[in-house]
Amino acid sequence: MQRSYLLPVMILLFLIWCPGPFQHHASGAEVLFRHSVGGTEGFHAISAVDTLVELARRYDVGFNEIEAANPGVDPFDPEEGSRVAIPGRWILPDVPRRRGIVINLAEMRLYYFPSRNKDLVETFPIGIGDEGWDTPTGSFRIIEKKVNPAWYVPASIRAQNPELPAIVPPGPDNPLGTHALRLSIGTILIHGTNRPFGIGRLVSHGCIHLYPEDMIELFGKVKLGTIVTIVRQQVKATSVDGRVLVEIHGDDNGGAYQEALELLQRKGVRSKVNLVKLIAAVLASSGMPSDVTRE
Repeated sequence: MQRSYLLPVMILLFLIWCPGPFQHHASGAEVLFRHSVGGTEGFHAISAVDTLVELARRYDVGFNEIEAANPGVDPFDPEEGSRVAIPGRWILPDVPRRRGIVINLAEMRLYYFPSRNKDLVETFPIGIGDEGWDTPTGSFRIIEKKVNPAWYVPASIRAQNPELPAIVPPGPDNPLGTHALRLSIGTILIHGTNRPFGIGRLVSHGCIHLYPEDMIELFGKVKLGTIVTIVRQQVKATSVDGRVLVEIHGDDNGGAYQEALELLQRKGVRSKVNLVKLIAAVLASSGMPSDVTRE
């Protein structure tokens, strides 16, 4: 490449791949996904009263996302005046058909595909099943929509917590929040919560939790019969204009690296990848798209 063309190309790549001015991804906002990647990353200047838990809800991300994006930052006492990254850019999960609701447990995020335009996607952070109460994967449907649901406490949960009543009525103490969607598996719900600090964490007995405001937004848009596809994809990848992006959520004792190599091979872009960059992305496991293109 001639020197006279080098600077314009570098500037163009910077504009494409570096985050611009941050715009808050408001509850229920639609994100335009171009070639399976969309959104905008940004930063927040820490004030004396900020915590990552509070910022996660303010920017509509999960605690897992904001913590992974800011390694070394005390989530409850971040340094005043410092800048923390606000994750807001995602690669879509790899599913055969993008329709209805798609949930990726590995990243603790829900994607809703309005039928009118498959490039416009609404996405929300979630809380999922704790260890031993894993949220199931598979394909389901919405079979019931309920406003102000009562919680009929399963016998298995009452055995674990005998002080719980058989039925928790609607109200501020109801862990289902104000809105709930029942899946065809029966015992699993997508619902709000009275403990919003649990979004982005393993907190439930298998159900999917959303921030209360997000749940109201989603509830008003989905219909009975909507397909819900639940997957667990630790690694996501896509290619945009010759650039290869990967998104890593946690490193399962090196398993993410092998999974990434296999995924990139299946997508036909393995030869375009810089392995040093890929290893760095796996080690960072920031949960944000990383450019691993071989220059």
